[in-house]
Order: sequence, then structure tokens, then C-alpha cells
Amino acid sequence: MRATGATATRTGSIVLAVLIVIGWPLAAKAEQARVVALGGSVTEIIYALGEEERLIARDTTSVYPQAATALPDVGYMRALSAEGVLSVEPTLILAEEGAGPPEVVDILESARIPFVTIPDDYSPDGILAKIEAVGAALEVEEKAQTLRNAVAADLNAATDETEALANGGEKRVLFILSLQDGRVMASGTQTAAYGIIEMAGAQNAVTSFTGYKPLTDEALAAAAPDAILMMDRTGDHAASNEDLFAIPALSLTPAAQSEAVIRMNGLYLLGFGPRTAEAARDLSVALYGG
Repeated sequence: MRATGATATRTGSIVLAVLIVIGWPLAAKAEQARVVALGGSVTEIIYALGEEERLIARDTTSVYPQAATALPDVGYMRALSAEGVLSVEPTLILAEEGAGPPEVVDILESARIPFVTIPDDYSPDGILAKIEAVGAALEVEEKAQTLRNAVAADLNAATDETEALANGGEKRVLFILSLQDGRVMASGTQTAAYGIIEMAGAQNAVTSFTGYKPLTDEALAAAAPDAILMMDRTGDHAASNEDLFAIPALSLTPAAQSEAVIRMNGLYLLGFGPRTAEAARDLSVALYGG
């Protein structure tokens, strides 16, 4: 999927539709704000804009660049506590769509802290909309336009490269989120995994549902993936090749026969931020060589 300069008007309207600013005091100008970033891609964009000095805290998913990890961690973006966020005394919160839970967002809004929701669409245009939204919230629209243009050019170049690598022979890729009691939790459509697989010039092996669901043995056999894609996890969340191919239905797939398992950093692979073009290239090379 190609990012186009002609989408500025459309993405601008998306930004207006999803920016939710509650009770922003006139005195709390963006350039003076104490910013909490919730979501790894939001944090990456703030750094890419050169506005990191405004950050006072971040969420657990914000681990890039490395400098961000020195900031106070207010918790996982989907399981926040109001006390944790309020303890750092923010005057502006920038949050990826889906941050919460809703009752915590309600408390933060009732405290009259501006809470800006950044759109999260798993496409090249979605990345550009994120950049515009963060730039608008921080009142650095000119910087955001410069970054947007650079990222759009990179995404377009990556599309050309991944299409050339695939060369019309799109591989079927099964993204496995986790193994639960021997059951494969896999990606359907409308997920970050689906989006990055498409951008890499491949096909998501499962299209019969949206989101992430456990697959039956029959569904695994029908998916018939050429490759398996996973996040590079450690500890209790890790799944070795032996664990994967011990599942009978998975052991019969083309991916198992060629032991085609690709593991990549989760934020890099699924974050849909400024580095996504490079992630799509890396995934495409892992799938097709090059």
C-alpha cells in the first residue's frame, strides 16, 4: 500500500476527527506542557520531531529510542492507573487510540488534563495521520509536515522494494501472537500484523475473522502458511520452534516443512511509527531473500 502526498487533506480530516482535547486551559500552551506519552509509536514520533525535552513520562511500550527508557514508566497503556499517571503531574497526555481503561481516562479528563487521542490505523496513511496528530497537539505543525514528507517518501520506496522482492509470488504468512495451552493465537484482519505483512509484499494466512483468535486444527491446516511470524519474546512469553512444531496441525504446514519462522522486535514490527518502512523491508527480505 502506497502513501501519497495527495492524502494530506484526508489525513488532516482524520486528525480533526480523532483529536479529543478535554478542558485545555488557555494558559497551558503546548510549548510549556509536561507531556506523558502513552504508546510506543507516539513516543517515537515525539523523538523524531525533536520534541523529547517536553516528555516527563512514558508507558511500558515506549522502549525506543533507548533514551525513552530513562523516563518514569506510568504502566501499560491499556491497563493504566489514574494515580500512576497523575503522580508525574502532566499538563498534556498524548495517547495512542485504545489507551485506558475507559474509567481511568474519565478520571484524567475530570482532572482537566488535556487528553489527546492519536489515531492508530495500520497502514501507510495511518502512520502519516499519527505524525500530523502529534505535531498538531504539540503545536509544531511545520516540523510534523517535514517528518511526514520524509516518512511518506520512505514508505513509497519500501513499497516498490517489497513488491520487487515478492515478484508476484506472495507468500502466505501466519502471525502467531502466542501459544495458549497448545492452541495457536493468531492474527486475522484489521491488526498491525495484517498491515505489516501486506506492506512486506505478502498475504496474511488467515482472513476469516478480525483481530486475534485461537485457531482450531482445521483452521491451521486451511491457513497453510509458507512462513510463521512472531514477536521476538523471551521468558514465559517465548515459544521455540520445537514448541510450534509439536502442534500436529502446524507440523504439517509448508512453514514447518521448511522451518520458516521469523521473529522480530514487537514495537519495530507492529508499532506503525517512523521506522515501519524499514521494518517492512526487513520482513520482506526475511521472506523472499534479497
